[in-house]
Parts: sequence; C-alpha cells; structure tokens
Amino acid sequence: MRHAHARLLLSGGLLATTQAMAGDLLLWQTNSLTYLYGKNFAINPSIQQTVTFEHADRWKYGDTFLFVDKIFYNGQEDPNKGPHAFYGEFSPRLSFGKILERSFAFGPVKDVLLAMTYEYGEGDSEAYLIGPGFDLAVPGFNYFTLNFYRRQTEGPRPGDGVWQITPSWSYSIPLGRSNLLIDGYLDWVVDNDQNDRGTYHANLHINPQIKYDLGKALSLGEKQLYVGLEYSYWKDKYGIQHSANLDTNQNTASLLVKVHF
Repeated sequence: MRHAHARLLLSGGLLATTQAMAGDLLLWQTNSLTYLYGKNFAINPSIQQTVTFEHADRWKYGDTFLFVDKIFYNGQEDPNKGPHAFYGEFSPRLSFGKILERSFAFGPVKDVLLAMTYEYGEGDSEAYLIGPGFDLAVPGFNYFTLNFYRRQTEGPRPGDGVWQITPSWSYSIPLGRSNLLIDGYLDWVVDNDQNDRGTYHANLHINPQIKYDLGKALSLGEKQLYVGLEYSYWKDKYGIQHSANLDTNQNTASLLVKVHF
C-alpha cells in the first residue's frame, strides 16, 4: 500500500508540475533511462543491477528533479526487500528571485530558492526534506547548486531534526570528437539523531557519474546516448555506524548506459 502511495505521490507531483508549467511556463525539460551494473555494495546484496528513470526541468518559477530506481539483486534476496527494490526521490525548488521578480544575487550566488525533497524506499522510511537552496556561479561548470535541508522521517527509522547538505554539479570536458560529462551530487547528513526508534548516524554519500557522449561521437545526436561509470562512496550507509562486526562503508563503481529522450 505504501509502495503504491509513493508511486502515486511521485507521479502526481510530476503531473501537477507539468500542468502548472503548461504553455510558456516551461523553459526546458529532459528525460532519461539509465542501466547500471555494479558489485561490492554494502548492507544490501553485493551485486546490483539498476534501471533508473530521471526527469529534470526548469520552469518560470523554479526547477524540478525526479528519479525512480528499480534495483535487482542478481538472484539474491535482501532480508527486508526481497529479490528487488524500489526507491524514488521528488525534488522541486521554488525561486525567490523569479517569484518576487527581484535579484537575490550576491558574490557567487545567482539565486536563492526554497528546496524540497520527498524520499521513499522499500523496507525503509519515508523522508521529507525542506530548506534553503542556492544556484551558484562556479567557473567552468554547467551548473552548481547547493541545498541545505532539515530532514523529517516517517516510519521506523530515526533521523528527525537532522541537517543535510547537498551540492550537485555538472562539468563538461572536450574529449576527441565528443565530450566527457561529469555530474552528480553529494549528500552529507551532518549530525546524529537518537530517539525511541533507534540511532541514526551522520553519513556521507558521494555519487558522481563520468559519462562519454557516445551519441555525439557516432553522429547520432548530441546529449542523447552516454556510456561510462557511476561511482558510489557512502560512509555509514543508511545512517548505520560502521563497526568491526558490520561494514557499512560502501565504495563501488557501476558500468553505465544512459539514453535521453
């Protein structure tokens, strides 16, 4: 039931955003499907294959990012999730500068926004995040954003009232007949939470993708077909503290194929 609720919320949120951006409100959008294959994951089964749908857009009053993962454990079963799992995030942001029609630029800051995220994963808790966001002008980068969130969780997992810092970025490097694109994000939960539901430990997740624009190299179209790697380093994964009895520090890379449409 909660799985269906999460899907309904994510799809409903995306539909509402799309309807709100009808006509001249939508500036641009992109959708993609990604296939990942990797080994040496922590806590969950070691070998994983993931199919990811992503949507990103910018509209008159802000921007939206959405992704949904379907994770397959290569024939093994996770004790809490079974042979496969679902995870999704919906992240809309509202621009104060665009809504109020005034500039909030200062120093490297181009704009100030209200950043929000809804997280849902099977066998885990729901989480709601809200806080200030910033668009930054960093030389050489396609974009660089910095969001500060206050986390509120639902369900059995602790993590209420902890702060999370999330920068995200994109950087392009010319390579031969095409380009190398390096983009990704970092989630840093900076403090611990302990309550009657247990302990949620501070954790750090770095998740960049390094992708070659194969479509451009083969003259099939720029920014449509990528191949490369996704790297995942997660210290104290899921907020579970690393110990001699339980290794919760994830350090792995996955092969990647990504198609935009």
